[in-house]
Amino acid sequence: MLGINQPNLPDNHWCRQLNQFAKNNQQALAALSWALWLENDNSQGTIGINLKPHPHFVYCPQEHIEALNHRVDNKLQEIMGIIDNYKPESEVLMIGIGNEQIQLIYFQPESTPPDCFQQLGQNVNSLLELLETGMKNKLRL
Repeated sequence: MLGINQPNLPDNHWCRQLNQFAKNNQQALAALSWALWLENDNSQGTIGINLKPHPHFVYCPQEHIEALNHRVDNKLQEIMGIIDNYKPESEVLMIGIGNEQIQLIYFQPESTPPDCFQQLGQNVNSLLELLETGMKNKLRL
């Protein structure tokens, strides 16, 4: 997992919690990532995890990420490059959003996202419910 945050801030514990959740749920996140890609490709934007008011999945449209990058003096250029070169058939890419910070979740699972989706045998809605319930139980802002 790659984190873009400020490590000296006392309220960034959510970043560590989100990283741990992603590490513990790689297969399900990869399956969801692939299922959402099949549904929408990148037409909706990058998958996001909004932690407020409770953890839930959202889409982060490309134009919103670009506008944020502009507002922060292009400090998100690295993230923009990762988004532009994202390979959904082999990688997982999501953006965690909380406490006016973002946390990039970016990894290559042991099995490819299509294989993870096939192995779990669940649809998008059941994956969303499973992961959102897990996040609600594990992540605290």
